[in-house]
Amino acid sequence: MKIAFFSDIHANLYAFKAMLEDLDSQRPDTAYCLGDLVGYHIYPNEVIEEIRRRGIATLKGNHDEKVDSITTTPESLNETDENYAYHLISQDNRDYLKKLPTLINIGFTFGEATFKIALAHGSTRRIDEYILIDTDENYVLEILDEADADILIVGHSHKPYHRIIETKSVVFKHVINLGSVGKHKDGDLRGCYALLTIDNNSSLLLRDSINVEFRRIDYDMEASSKAIEESPLPAEFAVALRSGR
Repeated sequence: MKIAFFSDIHANLYAFKAMLEDLDSQRPDTAYCLGDLVGYHIYPNEVIEEIRRRGIATLKGNHDEKVDSITTTPESLNETDENYAYHLISQDNRDYLKKLPTLINIGFTFGEATFKIALAHGSTRRIDEYILIDTDENYVLEILDEADADILIVGHSHKPYHRIIETKSVVFKHVINLGSVGKHKDGDLRGCYALLTIDNNSSLLLRDSINVEFRRIDYDMEASSKAIEESPLPAEFAVALRSGR
């Protein structure tokens, strides 16, 4: 079974369209979005509406949660203001974001093996917690135990990795960070999403039997950056996009 996971689009429609084109070419059995559809760019409605049109199961990210906390009005915005990104969102799409869950648990069984997967934007404890590649191993195992999960899949840090942790009972647990579709922070200017493959040959007792492929996607980053510069958003957002930081 091949499952696509992506996160942190941040309203970057150029990157999102390129990612979807690649995703469709890979023909996954299903797909999940781990949140942060909005923020930092000018196309939140287009991104949300495509997610909804495709019926993709989606989590709430910290920026999606932030939408309801913005107290400024469009009329009170400064000449450049990061809150402009949230004011663009239609009421219907605001209502959609508000109803998104913060945790999804899924499971797949092949023969006698069952793989329990927990999906969260930051972590299963907090929507804005960073689970990094070097986060304390015991702490990560606590989270996996709390979630009753063999595989934890997260976003939020925008830095992709696949970490395998061997437990005392010689079972291998997996932590996967998806990176970011539309706001890159690992120095790579391409969009990123992940394909997870689990089948009858997969086992929690075999370290490398669960396959994770990170797909890197080129897109028209210059056009995307110029769209930010031509909007009321801070120009620093375009600088960050071009630098991958």
